[in-house]
Amino acid sequence: MAQRNAKISLKPSKSRAALTITHPNAAGIDIGSASHYVAVPPDRDDEPVREFSSFTEDLHALADWLKACKVDTVAMESTGVYWIPLFELLESCGFTVLLVNARHVKNVSGRKSDVLDCQWLQQLMSYGLLRGAFRPVDAICVLRALWRQRGMLLRSQGRQVQHMQKALTQMNVQLANVISDVVGETGQKILRAIVAGEHDGQVLAAMKDARIRASHAEITKSLQGNWRPEHLFSLQQALAMFDFIGTQVAECDREIEEQLRALQTHDGEPPEGKKKARARNAPKFDLRTQLFKMCGVDLTRIDGINVTTAIAVISETGNDMSRFPTVGHFTSWLGLCPGTKITGGKVMSGKTKRVANRAAQALKLAAAALRSSQSALGAYFRRLCARMDKPKAVTAAAHKLARLIYMMLTKGEEYTDQGQDYYEERYRERVLRQLAQRAEKMGMRLVPGEIVTS
Repeated sequence: MAQRNAKISLKPSKSRAALTITHPNAAGIDIGSASHYVAVPPDRDDEPVREFSSFTEDLHALADWLKACKVDTVAMESTGVYWIPLFELLESCGFTVLLVNARHVKNVSGRKSDVLDCQWLQQLMSYGLLRGAFRPVDAICVLRALWRQRGMLLRSQGRQVQHMQKALTQMNVQLANVISDVVGETGQKILRAIVAGEHDGQVLAAMKDARIRASHAEITKSLQGNWRPEHLFSLQQALAMFDFIGTQVAECDREIEEQLRALQTHDGEPPEGKKKARARNAPKFDLRTQLFKMCGVDLTRIDGINVTTAIAVISETGNDMSRFPTVGHFTSWLGLCPGTKITGGKVMSGKTKRVANRAAQALKLAAAALRSSQSALGAYFRRLCARMDKPKAVTAAAHKLARLIYMMLTKGEEYTDQGQDYYEERYRERVLRQLAQRAEKMGMRLVPGEIVTS
């Protein structure tokens, strides 16, 4: 039997262009805590790789050297926050600065040094093979830093609440078992009275609010303990620290309000919508109106998203979505879109990538809150939970919330909830249409029948 020899063409495909230098004036910087290694094109200086200390004077010398070498684009790789001072300095000097992902610039296996790393960065950048990480405009960076600072203060305040509960438990004062929140109105009155020296359970129980379900006798019984002085001292210290952090949170709120006023680009008031309960740790000022004047739309009209979720997302992304060409780019940056791990034409995994994104975390918390929402989004989330595990359902619902936010910010249109009944009817129509198509393929016809009730 004759054998046919297959001809294999080794010519390069015409559709794949050869690598060309797109950034001839690019430099690469490997950021360190004590010093930075900088590489420029070899023809720009007799010493194309130099080391600069991380002191401010040396950073200015680094910028002057890059200008002398006629560099206009800089790619830097860093861990931690060591890159921020140099990034801001170079950006203020007019350079195009890109902070690249360390995973995307891994060198070939073998020798590893800071000199080789900065040269590799410079070479990759010159061919246009690197993309910079997303960083919002400077005004949004200020708002982001303030909101992150506020979150850190709230976490510190939460630790002081744990210290209070520990001191009470060591004294066998079981107040947390009869009052759900020891730092609520009733809990605060009782704790401050204890620190002031009042240990009579009858007197302390009389301070309870009318909304407390526990009876006067139950609270009195829970307040019988061993009032040891060292535990009372710990309780006093934790309460004082709790109050001090509260003043810092108030100062942070004032700074956030001023920054939001500076970012206002729209007039008017947000349209009236469904009244939502005020988030416990939300700022005291009218945050909803401030966000509306900044974005031009009311993001809190989306079910599950309150003012704290809205500002958590806006402080990370800003209100200008032009940096994200499509909604897919936005959800990919958030780490909420399905993965595309394909090998041999077969989808191996659709798992979302792991990212440490504060905006995505806020959206996931908002998605989990849809469990009891009587809205179209609530019905959508419950149907997801019925057919997949809870974490995947939360991620899918957060992905939908992100898409809604992107559309509202780009198109300037308000979100209108169609209701749970509307969603269920649409789902029923979709199921019937799919059943009719399957019946048609099998040579049958779907005929509606009467519902028989017993």
